[in-house]
Amino acid sequence: MDDMPKSTTRPRHGGRRTASAVGAGVAALALLAGCGSGGADRSAADEPRRAASAHPSPSPTEFRRIPGIGERLHDEIPSATRQVVAVYGEDEDSAEATVVLYTRHGDTWSRERRWPAHNGKRGWTADHHENDKRSPIGVFTLSDAGGVLPDPGAKLPYTRSDAFAAPRHWPRTHWHDFDHVIAIDYNRVKGTPPNDPTRPLGREKGGSIWLHMDHGSGTSGCVSVSKAAMEHLLRTLDPAKHPVVVMGDKASLAS
Repeated sequence: MDDMPKSTTRPRHGGRRTASAVGAGVAALALLAGCGSGGADRSAADEPRRAASAHPSPSPTEFRRIPGIGERLHDEIPSATRQVVAVYGEDEDSAEATVVLYTRHGDTWSRERRWPAHNGKRGWTADHHENDKRSPIGVFTLSDAGGVLPDPGAKLPYTRSDAFAAPRHWPRTHWHDFDHVIAIDYNRVKGTPPNDPTRPLGREKGGSIWLHMDHGSGTSGCVSVSKAAMEHLLRTLDPAKHPVVVMGDKASLAS
C-alpha cells in the first residue's frame, strides 16, 4: 500500500520491537486497495551413462538459477543472499500472482514452498508512483516485519502495534490485511518499523509496499498471501541469510 498508519517510536528488545496500543488520531489508510534405464551389461558403451550418474542433475525442485528470473534481475540478487521470495505476476496488467520461496545451498537453489497471491490491482510497473495501484518490479531486501497480532516467532525484527490496524470503514474482508506484514524495502529506511513514513525517494514515488495477508483480490501495490503463508515466511526468513524479494510480471522477470 502507498499510505499506512504512522509509526510511533518503539524500543527494540532482543531483536524484537514491542509497542502498546495507540490512541485516537492514527491517520486513515488509503484502501489496498509466489530413472535411468537398467541393464546388466557393463560394456564400454555404458561408460558415459555411468559417468553421468556419478554427477546427477539437480532434482525437479533444485535449480542452478531461479526459474523464470532473467540474467539482469538474477545479477541484482546480492551474493550473500540465501533466501529469495519470488513473486511471479501473471501479466503486466493482472493482479494474480504466485509466490515461491527459494533457499540457496551452495550453488543450488531449492524450491521450498509456493502459494497463490495477489499484487497491485492494476498490475506491475518499473516506475512506481503513489496511488498508481501497481506493484514495483525489481529486487528488494526484506528487513523488518510487524502487524496487529503478536509476533508469531519471526526471525526478522517484529513490531506489534494497533497502529497497523485497517480502518473500520474499509470492507470487512480487508480488516485483517495487516495482522502480519513484512516490509519490502522499496523507498523506505531499513531497520525501522514497516509503517515508518520516511520516503527517501520522495512521497511521489510511493511506499509502504509490503507482503501482507490476502483479502482475495488486488492491492494498492503490495503483495498479499494467506495467513498460513505469512506465518511461514515470518518464521523462516532469516536476517542471517539476507533475504530478498524478486517481484514482477513473468515477462518482466524473464527479460
